[in-house]
Amino acid sequence: MTTMTSEQTFAPRPNWFVRTEKWLDDKGKGAWIAAMVLGFVFFWPVGLALLAYMIWSKRMFNGTSCSARRNRTVMSTRSTGNAAFDAYKADTLRRLEDEQNNFEAFLERLREAKDKAEFDQFMDDRAKREDARD
Repeated sequence: MTTMTSEQTFAPRPNWFVRTEKWLDDKGKGAWIAAMVLGFVFFWPVGLALLAYMIWSKRMFNGTSCSARRNRTVMSTRSTGNAAFDAYKADTLRRLEDEQNNFEAFLERLREAKDKAEFDQFMDDRAKREDARD
């Protein structure tokens, strides 16, 4: 007869909502949409609740799939047990996040410059039309 040690005890099973959410995330955005449509077909408050949850949790409008976002979060926070590698990984992830923030700021400046150039061109064209009328 074997006895269970504390390391062999089982973690409590997540509730049905967490399991369902994980299953839908694994299937992708299409599964969420299908669940919402079926919710509207069979009992409209369920569809409405799913739609509200999808919007609130930003599952509808993000660029990555739900499972990819969850996997990225798990990979970035999981420890390898090697302190030197974990420090290197944390530093690299921080540098990459800084690069991403800098790049997004650069893109924002480009958009603003383009908007300003388009607006200036509009104002110049408008001034020319008004001068031509006079």
